[in-house]
Amino acid sequence: MAQVEATTERIVAADAETVFDALADYSGTREKLLPEHFSEYEVREGGDGEGTLVHWKLQATSKRVRDCLLEVSEPTDGELVEKDRNSSMVTTWRVTPAGEGRSRVVVTTTWTGAGGIGGFFEKTFAPKGLGRIYDAMLVKLASEVEK
Repeated sequence: MAQVEATTERIVAADAETVFDALADYSGTREKLLPEHFSEYEVREGGDGEGTLVHWKLQATSKRVRDCLLEVSEPTDGELVEKDRNSSMVTTWRVTPAGEGRSRVVVTTTWTGAGGIGGFFEKTFAPKGLGRIYDAMLVKLASEVEK
């Protein structure tokens, strides 16, 4: 079984603190950022960054729905880590300054993939699909914070 990784990034025309605060606001802004691939969104504990427990279903393909229960931590400034209690999936959001009034948002998701031929297809196609989902989310993030 191999590690699978999907990474997407975007420059946003807002300062890093504003962008990070929007991403960390699970009880407000975050749900507005989710594309149609997400359903059953629910904050179960906390709601603002570290200590939040959030649930959603992620439908990556027509046949693949992942039931996610994520624990949120903030290991360093500008970093949110979402660890799924139901799988090996970990998503890390990094927000860093990118010039005056701009920031770079990098989202990386890793998980332990399947073995065999299924694992080959997962490692080949899943990162592209997940990248498209997070691209859509970053577009919504930009429109939210660039107001």
